[in-house]
Amino acid sequence: MTVTPHFENGPAMPGYAWSALADAPVRELFPGIRLRSLWSGPGGASAHVLEMTPGSRWEGVDVHRPGPEEVFVVSGTFNDGVRDYPAGSFIHAPAGSWHIPQTVTGCVLFVFYPEG
Repeated sequence: MTVTPHFENGPAMPGYAWSALADAPVRELFPGIRLRSLWSGPGGASAHVLEMTPGSRWEGVDVHRPGPEEVFVVSGTFNDGVRDYPAGSFIHAPAGSWHIPQTVTGCVLFVFYPEG
């Protein structure tokens, strides 16, 4: 399928969004774990950057509800409580699954919730 670019369906189209990490609001979830929200869309979808300092660990269990969680490790090494994921790794955690986010080295993650 070929789409002819028109001004009205390009970057000026309603719903087209962008954000800068430096301008994203920061919320500390746990000691050493900061969430920067980049985007929220219809139906609860959202995109974030999660920054974890060396030695930080999620308090309790992170359960994925109501939908899945998708993670891309931007830098460092992320551990889900079972295995390490180095920079460049992608993780799809289905709805209802869980993990215990932690890192020895520190890491930066791009986290996407397609269903909220």
